[in-house]
Amino acid sequence: MPAVTVENPLTLPRVSAPADAVARPVLSVTTAPSGFEGEGFPVRRAFAGINYRHLDPFIMMDQMGEVEYAPGEPKGTPWHPHRGFETVTYIIDGTFDHQDSHGGGGTITNGDTQWMTAGSGLLHIEAPPESLVMSGGLFHGLQLWVNLPAKDKMMAPKYQDIRGGSVQLLTSPDGGALIRVIAGELDGHQGPGSTHTPITMIHATLAPGAEVTLPWREDFNGLAYVLAGRGSVGAERRPIRLGQAAVFGAGSSLTVRADETQESRTPDLEVVLLGGRPIREPMAHYGPFVMNTKDELMQAFEDFQKGRLGTVPAVHGMSAEGPDA
Repeated sequence: MPAVTVENPLTLPRVSAPADAVARPVLSVTTAPSGFEGEGFPVRRAFAGINYRHLDPFIMMDQMGEVEYAPGEPKGTPWHPHRGFETVTYIIDGTFDHQDSHGGGGTITNGDTQWMTAGSGLLHIEAPPESLVMSGGLFHGLQLWVNLPAKDKMMAPKYQDIRGGSVQLLTSPDGGALIRVIAGELDGHQGPGSTHTPITMIHATLAPGAEVTLPWREDFNGLAYVLAGRGSVGAERRPIRLGQAAVFGAGSSLTVRADETQESRTPDLEVVLLGGRPIREPMAHYGPFVMNTKDELMQAFEDFQKGRLGTVPAVHGMSAEGPDA
């Protein structure tokens, strides 16, 4: 970890918050519980226990792995439906194949991102390629769910294939942080991901002892999740470590710092930073559907059961009778 990097960050554009920026306080730090998803791959539920008013427009995020699979062990998800939101799958290490019932899909690996706008609904499957199943190997990634406003929930499905080499790379003034802008904008630098709900998604790597203070849109919320390592968040230096999420309060900048000493297997602090403009609409969420009302949820289930969300391509068989989260 990570796949997308540079030898000398000081060759990159530098970003820092202005001197008069208002530091965002840290409202909470929570620890993600562990569980299993799909056919049994390990995940950490990054946002478990965080009030939705702090997450909006984000719904949930799973850290998939980090796990070293033995031959025959790699797992994915069976065919399942989605409606009403976007799924963002970011692969840090390993390989995942994706296919959906609208013809979207492809293979993502080592720094690539698959951005699927489910919109009015589709079926999709995510699985390791047969070569990885046979050989085993390292697998590590994230899946983030981003809500869609009511006006976009029934839009036509869309698929974006974001290659790791296309992300916007930035650094801190002293070069101690490598900042990857996957989607949205940071200090005038635009990431490749196109979003319907305004958000910013960043993966930052901080060397031991490095600190970065980033400008942050005041109309966005602010979240940090640690993928690896130890550090602190906020001007108050609230401790944070692998598997923990921080919620920031109001302000125009946020600060992350790496501890001077890290574990040998994770030499740097790896953190995902998320911000988005809250949608502030009623949300009805159950399993693979995220709508505005209970009636819309019921309609989504009916449409799925009657085949209106698409059909599995003939070369595949439906491996699950009902919807899967």
